[in-house]
Amino acid sequence: MKPASKPKIIDITKVSEYEKYLYRCLIGPFARYKRRVEYLKTAIAKGFHKKLLIFNEGVVGQIEYSPAEVSYYPIVGDKTTVVNCIWVLKKAKGHSFGKQLLDNAIKGAKGADSLATIALENHWSPWFKKSEMERLGFRPLESIKVAHKTKYKGTVFSIYLMWMPIAERAKPPTWNKQKILEGVDSCIAHPLYHPQAYEQKRILYIVQ
Repeated sequence: MKPASKPKIIDITKVSEYEKYLYRCLIGPFARYKRRVEYLKTAIAKGFHKKLLIFNEGVVGQIEYSPAEVSYYPIVGDKTTVVNCIWVLKKAKGHSFGKQLLDNAIKGAKGADSLATIALENHWSPWFKKSEMERLGFRPLESIKVAHKTKYKGTVFSIYLMWMPIAERAKPPTWNKQKILEGVDSCIAHPLYHPQAYEQKRILYIVQ
């Protein structure tokens, strides 16, 4: 049996060999759709990074992060780096690859005092689960209960603002709760993706 290779993490904003992964996730179709292209054009110039974890010659994990001002999310924080996405394929679980990706992002987030992201609870998607973000070291600061206007009508789920201080002087970030209701238009695979065909400004509404 061929021995397992050592995992390696590469920054694909700097390595053209894996450029297609700037426009797609670990699985799914490759497409340079307009909103993603426009987002990357601005975000990469301002500190956006996407990194892949390669193991046994396959791409099995990814992380995207950027300064708060060019994040997918309406998160505001002084010296805050926002994790747009972190994902490890199910077949590669059990190797602490998520932690390795996050540690690599922390090292790459020059000048950051903390990391922030969002997490979901009771959402039908398997991604961005609050419990998984907590295992990585994030803690919840605030949350809102919402429902989707078109998908799984009547299903209520929670969106959390998550935070991880990495310096003693770190200050908690804030977020624009009304803006988060508009969803995400820069990643077609995101659980909160706002399709271009859906013309209403918000895809979510708050449930009291």
